[in-house]
Amino acid sequence: MDLRWPASVSQVREIQRERKRVAVERALRSPFLKKRIPKGPVEDVWRKIPLLTKEELRQIPPERFHDEFCIQPRTQVVEYWRSGGATGRPLFYPRSAEDMEHGLLAFERAWALIGATSDDCAHISFPLGVHPVAHLYARAAINHGIGTVWCGAGTNTPSEVQLELIDHLKPTVWLGMASYGLHLANLAETKGFDLKNSTVKKLIVAAEPLSPVKRNKLENAWGAEVFDHFGMTEAAFVAGEGVGHHGLHVWADQFYIEVVDEKTGDPVPEGEVGSLVVTPLWNNTMTPFLRWSSGDLVSLSDQKTTPKQYPWSVFPLLKHARRTIGFFKVRGVNINHADLEDALFRDPDVVDFRAEVANEGDNDVLRLFVESRSVRETSIVDAIRKTFQITPQVSLLPRGTIAREFEAAVKPPRFVDKRG
Repeated sequence: MDLRWPASVSQVREIQRERKRVAVERALRSPFLKKRIPKGPVEDVWRKIPLLTKEELRQIPPERFHDEFCIQPRTQVVEYWRSGGATGRPLFYPRSAEDMEHGLLAFERAWALIGATSDDCAHISFPLGVHPVAHLYARAAINHGIGTVWCGAGTNTPSEVQLELIDHLKPTVWLGMASYGLHLANLAETKGFDLKNSTVKKLIVAAEPLSPVKRNKLENAWGAEVFDHFGMTEAAFVAGEGVGHHGLHVWADQFYIEVVDEKTGDPVPEGEVGSLVVTPLWNNTMTPFLRWSSGDLVSLSDQKTTPKQYPWSVFPLLKHARRTIGFFKVRGVNINHADLEDALFRDPDVVDFRAEVANEGDNDVLRLFVESRSVRETSIVDAIRKTFQITPQVSLLPRGTIAREFEAAVKPPRFVDKRG
């Protein structure tokens, strides 16, 4: 299989120079985007092009989205991709046949990253539907000769059935959101299924930030090696962790990546955290996203650690810090969702949780709904107070309660702000 690996860093940069020019030319054909692009050579005007956000696209009425944003007629659409996210009106992006060729290439490389071969079988638990991630992983796996079990999330195939299929069909790789992987592990524990000794030896997780705490919890629960992957509907598979776990390798020949200061929009120094901006360089023949602000905080660094025998050693490394929108502000204290999750999951007895903020008598209240192996409400309160200087209201729930609530969601609404 020709995965079109670039031969050198210099070749990657040459591809970027040429394809940035093409990206701008295509964006100029979009009625919505052409008003945003200054006149002049691409390299001179690039940083003057305003960042594009999902909220701006939501201002376009759905029935006018194609005519105002897209650059090919509807007759050239071969499928639609649903945008991710747990909040806001979802967006649906059309894709052409040419877009799909490049999108699938990105996912085919993802399987090469983890060392998967035709000897493997993949159990896919990403949601199946208009959101593309599950079927893209599956189709790319088939192109490698890898066996596939298209389960989808719990709404597609009940979680108990998924555990039965893991037992009966003997997959070697499991794919899904980390939170769903933890849910399956919790369910396996209550059902007496020995997940640690199953045939699954590798986990691919994506669609939500993966902290070291959550990684350790997953690896311990499954007895398997976790690989973190990162992408977005506006692009495709953008970056992923591979054999050796050197970091998230960015497909820089397919996507031009910028890391900018959230306030000024200026580039941040290498290795420092800033806001992620992505421009697809090839799969932009229908929706010409230009300088897309993804809502992620990341850092980017040149390749220094990956052995040269790996073809992805020419790509830079991305580190995902958190989502820019992922926090509560409670009584003047910023509570990052990922930090809150880590604070709870550090306790091995915490099985699952849901968090919400509400207003009671003009005071903000952090409510935590927790499933635990042992009843220790005071220790949970103490951990949150120590970390955030906020005393939460804690409600202990029967095992399996949160999982039943989450299974109906494309992306589980683990954090909810009810203050309006």
